Amino acid sequence: MEVTGTNPTAQAGRRAWIGVAVLTLPTLLTMMDISVLFLALPQLTTDLGASATQQLWISDIYGFLIAGFLVTMGTLGDRIGRRRVLLVGAFAFGVLSVLAAFASSSEALIIYRALLGVAGATIMPSTLALISAMFENPKQRGIAIAIWSSALTLGVALGPIIGGVLLQWFWWGSVFLIAVPIMLLLLVTGRAVLPEFKSPEAGRLDPVSVVLSLAAILPFIYGFKEVARIGWEVGPVLIAVAGLFFGLLFAVRQRMLANPLLDLSLFSVRAVGGALLLGLLIAGVQGGSGFYISQFLQLVKGLTPLQTGLWILVPVFALLIGIGVSQGVAQKVRPAFVLAGGMVIAAVGMALLTQLSATSGLAFLLVGFSVVYFGVAPVGPLVGQLVVPSAPPEKAGSAASLQSTSGELGVALGIAVMGSIGMAAYRGDVAIPAEIAGTPAGQTAGETVAGALSVAQTLPAAAGRALVDSARVAFTSGLVVTAAVCTVVFALLAVLAVVLLKQLPPMGAHGHAQEEAPAEERAPQEQPTPAS
Repeated sequence: MEVTGTNPTAQAGRRAWIGVAVLTLPTLLTMMDISVLFLALPQLTTDLGASATQQLWISDIYGFLIAGFLVTMGTLGDRIGRRRVLLVGAFAFGVLSVLAAFASSSEALIIYRALLGVAGATIMPSTLALISAMFENPKQRGIAIAIWSSALTLGVALGPIIGGVLLQWFWWGSVFLIAVPIMLLLLVTGRAVLPEFKSPEAGRLDPVSVVLSLAAILPFIYGFKEVARIGWEVGPVLIAVAGLFFGLLFAVRQRMLANPLLDLSLFSVRAVGGALLLGLLIAGVQGGSGFYISQFLQLVKGLTPLQTGLWILVPVFALLIGIGVSQGVAQKVRPAFVLAGGMVIAAVGMALLTQLSATSGLAFLLVGFSVVYFGVAPVGPLVGQLVVPSAPPEKAGSAASLQSTSGELGVALGIAVMGSIGMAAYRGDVAIPAEIAGTPAGQTAGETVAGALSVAQTLPAAAGRALVDSARVAFTSGLVVTAAVCTVVFALLAVLAVVLLKQLPPMGAHGHAQEEAPAEERAPQEQPTPAS
């Protein structure tokens, strides 16, 4: 592959922008597949006879394996070609989606969902690395990454909505078949509009590192998801600690290899390490608060999952507006101050939510949450623009995988920690009726608001209403406490953004992407091999 210098003033042409459109659709789809089954579970449970445990695995295994294989697939793209990995993954994703749609048993569906996760892991790092390499001009690159980042958010938000619409007219398998035309479009157009990028000095993939990365990421995320579900029990905590242990072994092995699966020296690039840390922490706060608010809409306000998804579109639109505004500001203002300003705005939104009550109207909640989403809007695009271009070009896929992985880890941590804070407040405030105090039913009602709503149906009318009212007030109290904690955390993150990234120039400054890389890594830049 030819290696030459880049020209940061060079303007990308129409082919590059068509390429962005082609790359954005599968990115949106892979995120949509995380949440698209929310509304289909009851129907497929009836058809396939899935047990409660099988339902959990059908829902979660896809996201687990995407997170587990991101680093491996990002590095694989650097070594054998990002376009090649993307297209192979797209082909596998399309085929597996058809198989999942017509699965005849719960076990088969779990297997297909797991393999879909592996295939989906090829898409996020490959698409981001390709977009970063296709645009040399910082302003154009920022717009392209903002479009990509918007697709991530829209995918998660649209999953339940599109799933609900399809289920009105078709069977549960239809939620998988929407992948087929999108992946077919990528396969047909990919070779024509997407250039190939790969490292000219790629080594062999280390199988032991792949196993260690999975042994680190999967238990860590699974453990904290279980903490969010059942609390800080010994089992989930030990599973998460086991993930940390294997993560340490993974790091030690990477330092011993000439061609590591993950080059830990990337973290020494301040733009990379600082942006990843901020991205992880902000994803944690956003994910934890978002999870709690979606539960509030369903359990306190009594909305269906589809209604909840539709109302959540309001803050999602605020986020999309924020992405557009922040991209223009970031061309002239240092990213540290853009991110810090966004965190201050998010803190204001969280402060508004501390005034929430169980009887507050939806408008109050949506205004506060929309302010939060507007504030966090710069994070995804700016972290992408800081992490990938700041890494050596031959490691762009690996760097892109780090951004996606840090987001997954942050959300898992945030849901566990924020959920635990809220649940502690709930358990301290809920009033259990005397007739069930000390009984298993009373214990169930005292653990979660969902349990209280279920138990209330078995009680006399007056006692049931009292329990429901108390549970909803207690859950709202938990949300208020969580919002207060998030307010403080967002304020601290504003300070941290300035401390970590204040030396970086505005995104519109020429050569910004390589500001922090060592001199020997800054000079060479990859050029695409001809599309064939």
